[in-house]
Amino acid sequence: MRFVLALFKHETNTFSTQPTELQSFSRGSVREGPCHGVEAVRASQGTNNAVAAYLDLAKELNAEVDFAIYANAVPSGIVTRAAFEAIVAPIVASAAKGCDAILLDLHGAMVAEGYLDAEGELLRRLRAVQSDTPIVAALDFHANLSAEFIRHADVVTGYCTYPHVDVYQTGERAARTLRAMLDKRAEPVLLWRRLPMLTQILNQSPSRQPMKDIMDKACAAESSGRVLNASVFAGFPLADTPYTGLSIVLVADKNKQADAVELLDELADMAWRRRADFITEYDPFEKTLARAALLPDGPVLLVDHGDNCASGGTTDEMSVLREMMALGMTDAVAGPYWDPASVEALISAGMGAQCTIDLGGKTDMPAVNLRGKPLRVTGTVVNITDGRYTVTGPMFTGMRLSLGRTAVLDTGGILILVSEKPQEPFDAGIFTHAGILPETKKFILIKSKQHFLAGFGSLAKHIVMVAGPGVCGSDFSQFNYTNLERPMFPLDAELGGIALMGPGPRRP
Repeated sequence: MRFVLALFKHETNTFSTQPTELQSFSRGSVREGPCHGVEAVRASQGTNNAVAAYLDLAKELNAEVDFAIYANAVPSGIVTRAAFEAIVAPIVASAAKGCDAILLDLHGAMVAEGYLDAEGELLRRLRAVQSDTPIVAALDFHANLSAEFIRHADVVTGYCTYPHVDVYQTGERAARTLRAMLDKRAEPVLLWRRLPMLTQILNQSPSRQPMKDIMDKACAAESSGRVLNASVFAGFPLADTPYTGLSIVLVADKNKQADAVELLDELADMAWRRRADFITEYDPFEKTLARAALLPDGPVLLVDHGDNCASGGTTDEMSVLREMMALGMTDAVAGPYWDPASVEALISAGMGAQCTIDLGGKTDMPAVNLRGKPLRVTGTVVNITDGRYTVTGPMFTGMRLSLGRTAVLDTGGILILVSEKPQEPFDAGIFTHAGILPETKKFILIKSKQHFLAGFGSLAKHIVMVAGPGVCGSDFSQFNYTNLERPMFPLDAELGGIALMGPGPRRP
């Protein structure tokens, strides 16, 4: 038995001006850029990744494994055509040699030059060389799914948590269904529906309403055996594609298809009736910070969610830190800020040196009419690191990450972490590797949306969501969508009912 494995992940913010090139696909890798074969196994084994569950299944079945590629990039702008082709080529080539199953660890919201539906294009090419081989895909909770993708897949599972702490389990769920398929104990049929609604990322978490009951019902249906797999995808609203929106995918056994259709209707109706609950208006960040400054005790977690690199932001927009300094908020740590030039300046100055830098603000964001504005800061260089650490928290546990070279500047009231690579702070190691204990500070300023809860939620006495500027904002009206299917809630006038955007079975 031969399995082809691949990890190819990118969440594409089409409003970002930062292109995603081949070398960007090095997140968790053992080298700069993607890795293959034995190196890909080494990067994945024992980690909280879906592909790690695939490796465990292969071991259990004594199957030969061709790990075609491990390519994982931090969310950013559109993937270059060259990068897409370079990563897809070895996956398709491996599948073309013949295999018993193709197991994919994907995101589901990737856009590449020439391909608004990048993962759908990958599956189309795989199906062209393997017409009947099972194709299994584990996807991120924020996937945007197309009919093309569903048509060519046999098994689809999605994360049930946000922050994503069940990534390995998502792979296990897919692997379990694949094994039943290989053993002739199940004949999977995919049922899918996409709703004409955008949901704000801050309101998507299945740990609370309005998503909680929807996800709970889906998980209960899978646990009880009503369906083989049930996944609710909140969608990634910062991708301007015809496939963007909340969707539901059920993997049903062929002889239980009618009941699965009823479940699909139930889940879709729940989501549609709650559409308004997924939308919230946020105060200007200046007003929010002024209130936070008056809080008597800490740690106070200040979460700047408009420039979050896990949603495609650059993490070099300085407005929130600038306002924090203007308000005199001290006893704080802030970062990481992506600014390779400032890192170089701080390292050149050396440990213990007094240094003045123009921090961040190197990126213009025309999609939201925002020009980069650096923040001049002066302080002492108190640490320099290689930026490498291993995740110990519950999200992507065991993954080896690198910020590139990093430096810590102490301004006297705020410790500022500056890095060569962007990274969302979902694990405390982002600070502790540089000798910073965030829990000892009154204020912790980070750029995130929800993933921060995995590594920092338990540290905070107060969590304050700060709507700073950037291409990750929650006000969808500020974005010029040109490819999005319309009408779409909440951008358009109230829609009359649920729009069915999903096919039935993939193949007769």
